[in-house]
Amino acid sequence: MISILARIFIKDRNNAESNDVRTAYGTLCGIMGIIFNVILFGIKLFAGIISGAISVISDAFNNLTDAASSIVTLLGFRFANQKADEDHPFGHGRIEYISGLVVSMLIILVGFELGKGSVEKILNPEKIEFRIVTLIILCISILVKTYMAVYNFGIGKKISSAAMKATATDSLCDCIATSAVLICLIISKFTGLNLDAYCGILVSAFILFSGIRAAKETIDPLLGTPPGKEYIERISNIVYSYEGVAGIHDLIVHDYGPGRTMISLHAEVASDVDILVAHDMIDEIEMKLRSELNCDAVIHMDPIVTNDETILEAKEKISSLITVIDNRLTLHDFRMVQGPTHTNVIFDVVVPYNMQKTDKEIKKDIEKIIKTIDKTYNAVINIDKSYV
Repeated sequence: MISILARIFIKDRNNAESNDVRTAYGTLCGIMGIIFNVILFGIKLFAGIISGAISVISDAFNNLTDAASSIVTLLGFRFANQKADEDHPFGHGRIEYISGLVVSMLIILVGFELGKGSVEKILNPEKIEFRIVTLIILCISILVKTYMAVYNFGIGKKISSAAMKATATDSLCDCIATSAVLICLIISKFTGLNLDAYCGILVSAFILFSGIRAAKETIDPLLGTPPGKEYIERISNIVYSYEGVAGIHDLIVHDYGPGRTMISLHAEVASDVDILVAHDMIDEIEMKLRSELNCDAVIHMDPIVTNDETILEAKEKISSLITVIDNRLTLHDFRMVQGPTHTNVIFDVVVPYNMQKTDKEIKKDIEKIIKTIDKTYNAVINIDKSYV
């Protein structure tokens, strides 16, 4: 159904990097979510009242909360697509992450309320009436929620939306919760065991866990996470496709919401190349990054010596020796300044975040290594961190 509606209402539907297309998908899924959840709320509430099952009634109100979640998702996409303004020069794209966080909070709230109701039901048990119509309604609900989870996950992946994935997680939780309720009702019918409230506690725990996980997935991009390996490779392949680039470092990807990305990096170029030629090349790379990755790109040009054997040999030795400290250590911006009594060896070392040694200890270790190469070498080291 969603695929058919997308063909009818969404122009250029396969262009997932377009903000307008993403908004259209979010709007479509939000509207469908509201419709499905309101219908499920009505029929489940009816089934819960006639059977007296607290788990079915709780599940019904869970669907009503899901309808509210769909409204939040819909509004999130609409607001996120607003243009940049004076107060928000980077746009409003992160509202989509916030809407996903709100959905996650609603999931956690439902899990808490279901657990609370289940405990009360254990303390004050009530008889459950087994009715065929209740089973049919629950089976329909499972099928509908499975479908919603599938299309929300699919579209969430297609348009890289944390909010859509949170909504899909919510639908999956509902599917599992309703399945558990159905199984308990069947067990109650054939064994006489009233597992309704205990089932509610298990479902509550699952919903809480899923809500916390969904919240983490939406909080992470708000706090700032490194880009995926595939995205880094795409950036590197574009930059290295130009012969004048000898290396890149200090790559930073700023995420201001889906489709609103800023990239900055340092590109190493030979110091003896005409500066106008090098600058023209850097401009071309920036334009190509913008064109192919739909981002804003800023590149700092680092001149490096490529024809001095002494510098190249020293760089190679030091690069190899520092891996004795940790094989993840790398260096860049390497240069040497010779004086009458000593030679300053200047470079940046990229240190992983999870190193056991402190930055100060690493510096001392590298200084000792450099002295073993030549006692006149004086290390001038800057500790750097990777943002990818």
